[in-house]
Amino acid sequence: MNRHIKIGTLATLTFLFALAAGSVQSQEVVKIGFASPLTGPQANYGKDNQNGAQMAIDELNAQNLTIGGKPVKFQLLAEDDQAEPKQGPLIAQKLVDAKVAGVVGHFNSGVTIPASRVYNEAGIPELSVSTNVKYTHQGFKTAFRLMADDNKQGTMLGEFAVQALRLQRFAVIDDATAYGQGLADAFEASVRASGGQVVRHEHTNDKAVDFNALLTTIKAAKPDAIFFGGYDAQAGPMARQMKLLGLNIPLMGGETMNSAKFIELAGPAAEGSIASTPGAALASRPYGTAFVAKYKAKYKQDVGLYTPYFYDGVMAIAAAMKAADSTDPAKYLPALAKIKYEGVTADIAFDQNGDLTKGLLTIFVVKDGKWEVVKK
Repeated sequence: MNRHIKIGTLATLTFLFALAAGSVQSQEVVKIGFASPLTGPQANYGKDNQNGAQMAIDELNAQNLTIGGKPVKFQLLAEDDQAEPKQGPLIAQKLVDAKVAGVVGHFNSGVTIPASRVYNEAGIPELSVSTNVKYTHQGFKTAFRLMADDNKQGTMLGEFAVQALRLQRFAVIDDATAYGQGLADAFEASVRASGGQVVRHEHTNDKAVDFNALLTTIKAAKPDAIFFGGYDAQAGPMARQMKLLGLNIPLMGGETMNSAKFIELAGPAAEGSIASTPGAALASRPYGTAFVAKYKAKYKQDVGLYTPYFYDGVMAIAAAMKAADSTDPAKYLPALAKIKYEGVTADIAFDQNGDLTKGLLTIFVVKDGKWEVVKK
């Protein structure tokens, strides 16, 4: 009799183990690709971006979601594109080969634009913060932008500088990247349309740190302000060198200047600097304050400018998958194109190009060592 009991118990255990194994095997792993610069002078952006994406992944997995009749587990595949345009297509192909279901990234417009063709050919949705207008105007149904583009941002900055600040003479510098040039050109066009003058337009690169010769040339033109289309790693030293040369005028820029790193690099010279963000201040959004608290509790640091956009990107992909009841890119892509998702950064809905239907904009100024809102 004991023998029969042991055999019965063994059979039951075998059945339970098989059932458990079947349950694990039936769980679908959904890979979400991520790409940003994780090394080099722009690594501060990339690491913040990765934190935002990973935070969304962790929250989704805590929900124990079922999509298409299967329990799903999300996994972030992170890649370092080094902010190098040539790396864009290579990283994109690597993620495609890894069979990701969607991508959040890339960060730099010059990297995103060549990478977007690879994702489009593979039919994989890409949600990016890249602001160069070209990104969503290539006819790719897989390309989506999570913030306002350079034209909108540059136009707002130019109008603000001339109409609100009453400045008339501007020097413009761009870093020769797709992002920097696009934003600088939009700012210049807006200044001219608003009745202002651009007395110089100079070029540098996204690796430069010495701007003395450039600024000396600009000083002779007697501008009321300098606009820089580029990143904080260059904007910080530029602000310091402006002060040393006696250029006591505002330095203006886009969202890549609106960072804690800029203030750290510029020091006291950051005071009075002006920068925009193509989005709403988090404090003005319904879930903004809660997001900041969660992020600080998880990572023990302040929220980076782009962090919530990468969080929203992952969440929007997941929302589209749930709406389509499928993790297959071909099946959830139409749902993503029609998505209406209340994100941390914006009410996310896309137009026919993949741009936000309501691209919000905010302007900040450095006051007492902190970025403060001056126009929204």
